[in-house]
Amino acid sequence: MKPESRDRLLTLIQYFVPQHLLSRFVGWIAASRLGFVKNTFIANFAARYNVDMREALEENPLAYESFNAFFTRPLKAGARVIDTTPGSIACPADGAISQLGEIEGNFIFQAKGQQYTLNELLGGDVQRAHPFLNGKFATVYLSPRDYHRVHMPYTGTLREMVYVPGDLFSVNTRTAENVPRLFARNERLVAIFDTDIGPMAVVLVGAMIVAGIETVWAGRVAPARPRRITVTDYRNAPAPIVLKKGDELGRFYLGSTAIVCFGHDVMDWESRFRAGTPTRMGEKLGGGRR
Repeated sequence: MKPESRDRLLTLIQYFVPQHLLSRFVGWIAASRLGFVKNTFIANFAARYNVDMREALEENPLAYESFNAFFTRPLKAGARVIDTTPGSIACPADGAISQLGEIEGNFIFQAKGQQYTLNELLGGDVQRAHPFLNGKFATVYLSPRDYHRVHMPYTGTLREMVYVPGDLFSVNTRTAENVPRLFARNERLVAIFDTDIGPMAVVLVGAMIVAGIETVWAGRVAPARPRRITVTDYRNAPAPIVLKKGDELGRFYLGSTAIVCFGHDVMDWESRFRAGTPTRMGEKLGGGRR
């Protein structure tokens, strides 16, 4: 079978898999603290994906109380350096660039032959999407072996959080090329921040067997019940939620994708980044125009 035909077949199968049921079942296992269950899961996962534990605060993978704790493990102090160049935009996560570049009006490039709308990605509100029209986007894919905490690309004050229910297709290159509107149809968490160069959107996209998305200000956000779009406005909060560049923003319980969006003509991405470029959290991904 040709690779293209195989990829289409493997993608087609995902339409018939009980995505949410499978993901919640895996989530139950991942949260287990039973020694045999969690140790077996961790050992097999670490071996399969060749997970490097040398940067982890706790290097022994079986010392973690659950697979979730292992998967979201903190790093040793100094393992990541946050770029301190004035006006710089830091990479939010370890992984690799899936795509980055210009938002063409309301459209974001997904992969060859595929795109989706900014309006859909941010939850369907035209006013929420408007400041980002013709702006810039970067999509970072976190592989299973990566560090799975997502950090702030740029200092900002949280304006609103939007939970958007959806599908749970996997988010690798194969599905990006074969599932229309992949990132705008999967379950996701949208965080809108106000910054000194205008609004910034950070979108945490769920995927197959991703059993949860968590933020530092609201705890576990996804999965949610009932499954409907939920908007939380933080502009009138008793104390503003301000996160500095490099601060932890949230984390995935099993890997997925983070998308960062800025408005028109306020920043530029570093020229060395393109589809497939490896990333490390904290390195300079771009810079604001000030």
